[in-house]
Amino acid sequence: MQRPEAWPRPHPGEGAAAAQAGGPAPPVRAGEPAGLRLQEPSLYTIKAVFILDNDGHRLLAKYYDDTFPSLKEQMAFEKNVFNKTSRTDSEIAFFGGMTIVYKSSIDLFLYVVGSSNENELMLMSVLTCLFESLSHVLRKNVEKRWLLENMDGAFLVLDEIVDGGVILESDAQQVIQKVNFRADDSSLTEQSVAQFRVPAGVVKKPTTHQLPPWPPE
Repeated sequence: MQRPEAWPRPHPGEGAAAAQAGGPAPPVRAGEPAGLRLQEPSLYTIKAVFILDNDGHRLLAKYYDDTFPSLKEQMAFEKNVFNKTSRTDSEIAFFGGMTIVYKSSIDLFLYVVGSSNENELMLMSVLTCLFESLSHVLRKNVEKRWLLENMDGAFLVLDEIVDGGVILESDAQQVIQKVNFRADDSSLTEQSVAQFRVPAGVVKKPTTHQLPPWPPE
């Protein structure tokens, strides 16, 4: 699959739309017909990725812009999204001016959040890549217990798919190969530790970084 960053698209609000809003339009190049404006390419980006349990409690989350700057705002957003999506069979929702794609597995709900004008298929490709990569890391046990026991591997997977909100990879095979390469030198960051909470009564066992080979034998 072609990497997302190789698919340029215009920035929202440029050209005629920006002019109507009072913003400057891109300059005209020499020899261009009157009225023609070139639009600069943009990378595909997402706002957040988070995984909740079947009670709507956060297990893993990363936010990539300041739409929800505080933990309180993030948790409220996640609760509202969970309430809207946990009892539906759909895979996409529109909430608060954002596009959200999601998938459930046993006792987990995985979410990828983009802006209202983001490509839904691209968001879905990120969600699919995340699920398939986690399925490999968790030995096909994509459920709460195994996620908590392999949280460091889950963060490595997410970091290979998205960096600063920019989609780096949507091919699970490539993600697993890169995670295997990094695993021996990787450890949880302080931010990673702060972004998930182990529920009371759950004992987090030591994890191993060595992942099974890809593709599976």
